[in-house]
Amino acid sequence: MSRIEVPMPQMGESIAEGTVSRWLKAVGDRVEVDEPILEISTDKVDAEIPSPSGGVLVEITVPEGETVEVGTIVGVIDAAGDAAGDGAAARAASTEVAGEPARPEAADAAPTAGPAGAPDGESRPATGTSPATADRPATPETGEERLRRRSTPVVRRIAAEHGVDIARVAGTGHAGRVTKQDILNFIEARKAQAEAAPAVTGSAPAAAPTSSAPMAADDLWTAFYGEVRNPEFRARSADRVEPMDKIRRLTADHMVVAKRVAPHVHSFIEVDFTRIDELRRKNREAWKARGARVSYTAFIAWACSRLLRDYPMVNSVVSGRNVIYRGNVNLGIAVDLNPGLIVPVIHDADDFSLVGMARRIADLAARARARKLDPGDIQGATFSITNPGVLGTVVGMPIIPKGTAAILGTGAIEKRVVVVTDPASGQDAMAIRKRAFFSLGYDHRIVDGADAARFIADLRTTLAEFPGDA
Repeated sequence: MSRIEVPMPQMGESIAEGTVSRWLKAVGDRVEVDEPILEISTDKVDAEIPSPSGGVLVEITVPEGETVEVGTIVGVIDAAGDAAGDGAAARAASTEVAGEPARPEAADAAPTAGPAGAPDGESRPATGTSPATADRPATPETGEERLRRRSTPVVRRIAAEHGVDIARVAGTGHAGRVTKQDILNFIEARKAQAEAAPAVTGSAPAAAPTSSAPMAADDLWTAFYGEVRNPEFRARSADRVEPMDKIRRLTADHMVVAKRVAPHVHSFIEVDFTRIDELRRKNREAWKARGARVSYTAFIAWACSRLLRDYPMVNSVVSGRNVIYRGNVNLGIAVDLNPGLIVPVIHDADDFSLVGMARRIADLAARARARKLDPGDIQGATFSITNPGVLGTVVGMPIIPKGTAAILGTGAIEKRVVVVTDPASGQDAMAIRKRAFFSLGYDHRIVDGADAARFIADLRTTLAEFPGDA
């Protein structure tokens, strides 16, 4: 059998897991290359996943409704098979997913039913399979045993780091699969047991403390950058406790990681919208005839896209000991989903005219709220804009999205009494102007305060003197 594995794809830079919403093909069905075979759902986007190869779908390892981490194998295709010739393999795979023992004849026809044929190498003791299991390659596994053994990469890594045999951990996931929380709870319980009875030496080797072994630098960085554990608090009698939904949980983790890594600094400036109001009044009907509504956000996005060409450090990212200066200007525009937040991306934003920018923003926002974004619509941002001012916020201090160096926060645009200078007479006078506070959050590892000050000062000038032919 020529096995082609189908992994849970990475649907965005900040997305760590996905849910199998629906299988479009059944075990034993013939599939063509690039033909949709299943639908997945993440906190940001729903999508159909195409087959990476033509052949026969011989195994479904993740059933509908289950959530798994990116990279987890969800199905297997036999690239050399046909629907008639692989019936035994299909039956074996189908009974395994259902949690029933594989029949001997099915195991003979489909060697993947036993540990020796496991595609991810889970049969190795180092990744969580007990030595006793490894010594019995000819013994058929039940589907439940196999699903339990197919833990996620994160679970296997944690188990290896702490010397835990996954077979000893009670799993609460689908078909008894050991989840990340299961392995963490096991480690905590083992640690508490070891601390409570330090003199006991006859206990199982798994109870021995493991904290004395130093964690490798790469593992330490991975744990710091990629894993978030929140402290727990006691609920009071009048409280209501609800689990986080998926979008809230992933957003929370992403924010913690972003703050851990980038040293955040914020600079503020006040922007005058008198010129932009003039252009909106003058061109409103013409834009309407072209099917466009040009919002304040479109003006701001257009101005940022031009200035980022001249400020490459603001359009960059720190990568190890290197700096990556992005060759494209891709603007992430935050959209409120109420509840939740998503940041669709305008790729090559500096190629858009003002009206084109307005249309693109409106299109992305509409599809975001309808949950119809494509995977590419939420990837590749090099700079972001968030607009809490639309809800009345005067000024904010936004968190820099991971993988970028800066984010612009725009406050409420309000009428204020200000001092202006008459250009003809040079005299100062009081006037009413529409103005807003902007905040630029930036990664101080690469963007200095002077660079940020120059960027937002130029942004203020560009908006105050906005060109009429943009």
